[in-house]
Amino acid sequence: MSDAAQPTAAEVRAAAEAVKTALDRHLAAVEGRSGEDDPGVYEAFNELAAAAEAYDELLYDRYDEVTPFEIPGAEDALPPYTGPEEPSALSVLIRRDYTVVEPQRLLSQAQRVEAADDDGSGVEAAATVHGALGILFGEFEPDEIASRHKEFGLEEGDSTMWVTAADEPADPGEWLEAPFENADPQRVVCRFDVSAVFDEELTDDDDDDDLEAELELDEDEDLEPLDADR
Repeated sequence: MSDAAQPTAAEVRAAAEAVKTALDRHLAAVEGRSGEDDPGVYEAFNELAAAAEAYDELLYDRYDEVTPFEIPGAEDALPPYTGPEEPSALSVLIRRDYTVVEPQRLLSQAQRVEAADDDGSGVEAAATVHGALGILFGEFEPDEIASRHKEFGLEEGDSTMWVTAADEPADPGEWLEAPFENADPQRVVCRFDVSAVFDEELTDDDDDDDLEAELELDEDEDLEPLDADR
């Protein structure tokens, strides 16, 4: 960034004051919350996150420094729940991502299924990855695919499951043409996410533990008495 484009010290100071004000408002909203999903708390949280992010950017641009904390952005959180208190119907929305890492294994598995179900038509759908995927996902339940993905030449990516509340069950065939179009984040009762990001964080912690263990081992070895016969 050029000197001309850098924020002034006054702008950084103003951003810091905005964070202080937003922090006071957030605390007041929490102290006076009307329930678990008080929209005032949600709004104050977003204002605090925006103010902190703006201050962090200005602080870095002006002084090449960062804050010692991080507030999750609004996109990382669901809005307050506005569905029925006692849902009589539920929809479960699941997304699982995979990468085809071993196409030949995928094709072989699909060919076995196709051979067992041969109807004599002579059509070999398992000859292509596209066709093999159709065969396997048609033969096995999604949960079985997830538990046996390596057998099918797949590698797991991120996955998420949203449990959403409904006022009443949908009519048969009502949403089949666009099953995810009307998913309302404000009706999510709970959600469960699985991501390699979490695994990487755990791996980093494990690496630190391993390093500490190695250091402790080295210290023990240094203190080991010498053999008297040497």
